[in-house]
Amino acid sequence: MTSPSPDVLLAELHKAADALSAAMERIPDGGDKAPSTLPGWSRGHLLAHIAGICDALARQVEYGRQGEKVELYDGGAEGRNRAIDLAAGHSLAQHRNDVTTALHRVLAAFDALDRNGWQTPIAFRDGVIFDAGLALWRELVIHTADLDAGTGPEVWNRDFCSHLFDFLAARVPVETRLVLQPVALPPLALGSGGSTVVVSGMITDIAAWLAGRQPSLDSLRATAAGDGTDLPALLPWPSAMPEPGK
Repeated sequence: MTSPSPDVLLAELHKAADALSAAMERIPDGGDKAPSTLPGWSRGHLLAHIAGICDALARQVEYGRQGEKVELYDGGAEGRNRAIDLAAGHSLAQHRNDVTTALHRVLAAFDALDRNGWQTPIAFRDGVIFDAGLALWRELVIHTADLDAGTGPEVWNRDFCSHLFDFLAARVPVETRLVLQPVALPPLALGSGGSTVVVSGMITDIAAWLAGRQPSLDSLRATAAGDGTDLPALLPWPSAMPEPGK
């Protein structure tokens, strides 16, 4: 699969930020205390995380352009979790302000890049700034759905779903060959194990399932050797946070 060009990715980041902002405005007064679709997290926890990851990725770009590499979060995973817990109880107005400020910062960082700048090395995933852009795309689009504020995975576009298929191929167990059959689109095989499972349905439902989210169109069907079967268990989401001691 091909990745989007930097220009296309930048446009997608701005569209995703606009969609997130619109979703935040649909949250009613007090709705930040209600659950998000993520287990154990209120919308307040999720909004705190969104602001934090936007600032973290902005910092990757800002420092990277200066020839420096810094960890994604101050204090690593513990620092990330502590910051989310501390900010989760903020008012809805404060959450909106924090997320809006962080969105402006991270979009400005990416807007300032020239074409060569996207290939600047950074600490995040031991990659380049383009990888941080893809991560921001995932964070904004998926977490907008997680807010449960009027739109879900059914609005994800084909390019984003294709990117998720590529990125989340790492979730396919080693013994499995997963054949994805989106409606009206060519099939795609992920993994090379000896046990083949075909998952068919709307492209957004397949992408949501791979991302560990609830498909919103109820279209998924799994088969093995022509017979109906359960959807296979997937490996954990590929983490951007290094394990302790590594």
